[in-house]
Amino acid sequence: MDTIQLFVGVPGGPELLIILGIAVLLFGANKLPALARSSGQALGEFKKGRQEIEAELREAAENTAEADSDDVPETGADANAAEATAADVA
Repeated sequence: MDTIQLFVGVPGGPELLIILGIAVLLFGANKLPALARSSGQALGEFKKGRQEIEAELREAAENTAEADSDDVPETGADANAAEATAADVA
């Protein structure tokens, strides 16, 4: 039984030249730099948005971890250290 390969791989040199030639025919040589510029700006905005979302998720995870650690009662050495610090301050 033969298997069908769905993903061929990354296009090589000849394939990229054919794709570039088709792009020049479709958009024209004068519009290609503007098209590339707008594509780069779109990718930059996407990357910026992704970084903002990752930062918000990281911050939310840290806040959740801090809230969880505040709920844990102090026992053992932690309680003694807290009492010693309170006695030092007073």
